[in-house]
Order: sequence, then C-alpha cells, then structure tokens
Amino acid sequence: MKPAFADVEAAARRIAPFAHVTPVLRSRSLDAMTGCAIAFKCENFQRVGAFKFRGACNAVWALSDEAARRGVVTHSSGNHGAALALAAQTRGIAAHVVVPEGAVAAKVAAIRNYGATLHVCAPTLAAREETAARIARETDATLVHPFTDPNVIAGQGTAALELLRETGELDALIAPIGGGGLIGGSAIAAKGIYPQIQMFAAEPEGAADASESLRRGVRVTDIVPNTICDGLRATFGAINFALLRDYGVDVLPVSDAETIAAMRLIFERMKIVVEPSSAVVLAAILRHRDRFAGKRVGAILSGGNVDLDATPWRA
Repeated sequence: MKPAFADVEAAARRIAPFAHVTPVLRSRSLDAMTGCAIAFKCENFQRVGAFKFRGACNAVWALSDEAARRGVVTHSSGNHGAALALAAQTRGIAAHVVVPEGAVAAKVAAIRNYGATLHVCAPTLAAREETAARIARETDATLVHPFTDPNVIAGQGTAALELLRETGELDALIAPIGGGGLIGGSAIAAKGIYPQIQMFAAEPEGAADASESLRRGVRVTDIVPNTICDGLRATFGAINFALLRDYGVDVLPVSDAETIAAMRLIFERMKIVVEPSSAVVLAAILRHRDRFAGKRVGAILSGGNVDLDATPWRA
C-alpha cells in the first residue's frame, strides 16, 4: 500500500527522538552559477551520514513489540544497511544486513560498527534478495526493504517535510533517484504541503531505469548499472514507479563526469563532504539550467559517506 501525507507526518513524530534535524545551507556562488536560488537539505549530517536513517528508524519503531523481538533483516550496498543497524540498536533488537561483494569499504565498516550481523553475497540484485529472504525465513526476522517498504518511504519523506517547513514555499524540489524511496517520500511530503511544487529526480545515465520506465510506460528492470553513484545502482521498485507517476516526477539524467564535477564544486564552494549519489542533484540543476532558471529550488543532498582514499578526482 502506498503511503500518504499523514504517514509522513506520523513518521516525523515517530523518529523525532532519534533522528537529527539536518541543516539547510545556501551558496551565493552556486546560485549565480545555476541561475536559481537553491536550499540544500544536508542529509550528509544525518545519523549514519545519510537520509537512510529516517526510513530505517521509522520502519523499526513501527514494528510491534512481538515482531521487534525477532529482529530485522535487509540487503544494502551500504547506507541503508548502516541505517537499519543503528535503528535496530536504538530499539535493542538484532539486525542482519546482506552486503554485496565490492561494496564501499567505509559503508561496510559502518554496518559492522553499529552491531549488525553481516552477510556477504554475490554483487547482483537477485543474490541480495535471495540471501535476505533466506535469512528472514531462518530467523523469522522482519524484512525491511531499502526502498519499497511503505514505512521506509514515509520516513524518507520527513527530510522534505523538514526542508519545506523551514524554507516556506518553493517552486521545485529535486532529490536523487536509485531505488526510489527518497524521491517517492519527498513527493508525498512536498505535494502534501504545496500541491503546485514541481518535483524532479536526478538519475545517473549509467543507471537510467527510472527515466526509461517513464519513457516506456512500464517498469524497466533489466538495466545493468554502470555508474560511480554506488547508492543509486538499485533497480527501482513497483511502488516507487507508481509514486513517480502519481506525483508527476520529472527524471533528469546526468553523466558521471558531471556528477564528479558537481561533487567537487560542493566541496569547494560549500565546504561540506557529499558522496557522488548526493552530487547528482547539483549536476542535474547545472545540466538542465533552463528547467530551474529563476526558481526557488530545494535540493536534498542525500549523504556524505565517501572513501577519502578513493575520491573520484584522484589520479
């Protein structure tokens, strides 16, 4: 069942004791470069360094006491796994996280440090899903999907809710899209407050399943991702596709080269650390300037978990 605006509001109340209210930052120089006024919602300052804590925390605390005692399980390339591990820790329950081979080392270390039991599988979506389903059967733990769980989607929407309650009315809002939980929740929240707001999603050209799905009118699941944005490689879900269409989300493609340039700009101009999966929003605004010219724009910087020994502009 698709979540509604009331579910996002309930999620905000549920996670309030645990999640950070993250800052909204602005940059005059980036406004000048893009031709619009951007309010950056900095989820790189969220717990676990990413917006994912919002959805994971909401899902964990929405469980009944009986279900919670059996623990939770998920599959994740990193941020959602760390988020679920920490959320489970706040409730004192077990967490199992299935991680694909080759996941970003810093993200895997975070999952382990938050006390989850780690399970490594082959680097395919099928292997991730099969392994998580098997662990759920063996442990009777609740599967908390990274982006199709309605409680996760509602929790992710709380970032946009906070942003708009701080900034007031905006003309447009943009967030990254991988699995689709963040943009789906953001659309529910934003349209629930300002029905006329324009919704955009920034997507890597090397993982363009959302834009291709909207073009064809059916969900595309056979694209093999090839992008530096490790957090946006997931095949986006059926419920997420439905939300994109329900709320008229326009998906904007960006290249990895544009994303790397935008990531570096954010480092230089805003003095904050973001990962490539966050920088896609600025890359999209820069590439599609005509779509944002003269507008008040909210941009969600989704996370800041970067391997500093492997920044993408290093030789």
